[in-house]
Amino acid sequence: MTRFTKTLTGFGAAAMLMGSTAMAQEDTIKIGILHSLSGTMAISETTLKDAMLMLIEEQNEAGGVLGKTLEPVVVDIASDWPLANEKARQLIEADGVDVVFGCWTSSCRKSVLPVFEELNSILFYPVQYEGEESQRNVFYTGASPNQQAIPAVDYLMENEGVERWVLAGTDYVYPRTTNKILEAYLKDKGVAEEDLMINYTPFGHSDWQTIVSDIKEFGSAGKKTAVVSTINGDANVPFYKELGNQGISAEDIPVVAFSVGEEELSGLDTAPLVGHLAAWNYFMSIDTPENDAFIESWWDFIGSEERVTNDPMEAHYIGFNMWVKAVEAAGTTDADEVIAALPGTETPNLTGGIATMLPNHHITKPVFVGEIQDDGQFDVVWETDDLVPGDAWSDYLPESAPLISDWVELACGNYNTETKTCGAE
Repeated sequence: MTRFTKTLTGFGAAAMLMGSTAMAQEDTIKIGILHSLSGTMAISETTLKDAMLMLIEEQNEAGGVLGKTLEPVVVDIASDWPLANEKARQLIEADGVDVVFGCWTSSCRKSVLPVFEELNSILFYPVQYEGEESQRNVFYTGASPNQQAIPAVDYLMENEGVERWVLAGTDYVYPRTTNKILEAYLKDKGVAEEDLMINYTPFGHSDWQTIVSDIKEFGSAGKKTAVVSTINGDANVPFYKELGNQGISAEDIPVVAFSVGEEELSGLDTAPLVGHLAAWNYFMSIDTPENDAFIESWWDFIGSEERVTNDPMEAHYIGFNMWVKAVEAAGTTDADEVIAALPGTETPNLTGGIATMLPNHHITKPVFVGEIQDDGQFDVVWETDDLVPGDAWSDYLPESAPLISDWVELACGNYNTETKTCGAE
């Protein structure tokens, strides 16, 4: 064989390799997973990464999507919101993902929003949030305030007779905006200024002795008092421990949490927490065939019956199944066509109902209040009669009350019904 022939053979082999690589890429759909696997939010987010890997594996076993294999691309945003922006850009530009499932905190979501808008990609956001937002490239599968915070306060008022309120949160956008809505709502219900105590602490806060002492004193005024907690991440561990240390029981001052679920409880001594509450749209303890099957699949995938499920996992389950349906309906992963196909998409939730993607890019959800048990699970003590449609803009803030979001008919995220103008997010 001459050197010229060898060279041609080498070129041919290289061309074949490049062709097979391109074909492999054409037969693969990449899915970005954007969660904190280290730092203060890893306590909550690592399990969401695992849930997405399970859902992708199951879909591949069922034949993939459009005859193609799904390939997960996982990044660690390390509880660092500027880093989340960089990692989102990396996933879309460098890794070539067609969709991203991720973030927990609103700080993360706010950080990556400009990237998804600029690059016209899709984010499924699976965690309860403060509302006051509707972006064309984002689909909100977690609860908005009218699907968690407002119903939880209604429950405490009507069933527990609460008259004094401690709004305790981590110091970032979700707790501050949610508490702004709750403060307006409570005052609208006749709660006096002196019956409100609002407190914020940084991420990872660990010294709760003084704050819990203040809560205890605030609750000693002769009126039934409750804590509405938007404390996020691993700061919950010392917070609940200090409640126990100071002898604050659920009978004295109940805590209703919006960010404490089964995963967070799995790392705590639950004895001091028994009787305290959480408001979510899903609990692992809910007995339905769909939930039983999901739990069995989770245990099989993760290899341990000790691992729990939780609300944001169900939100990823709903969002992923909606994305699959929308892609198959559109016949493509093209962002514009999938975005157009998603509103109106329906898929079963895990609690016995059907989740529908609304024109405002939020979904319908049931609302449950659960009481913490000594095994780290929740006993459902209250639930809404019907599914609640997610509301992007709060009716209780004057600046938001006139706004609606409709990406189907109005192609607008914040249409002002009074001025008939759009200033889309």
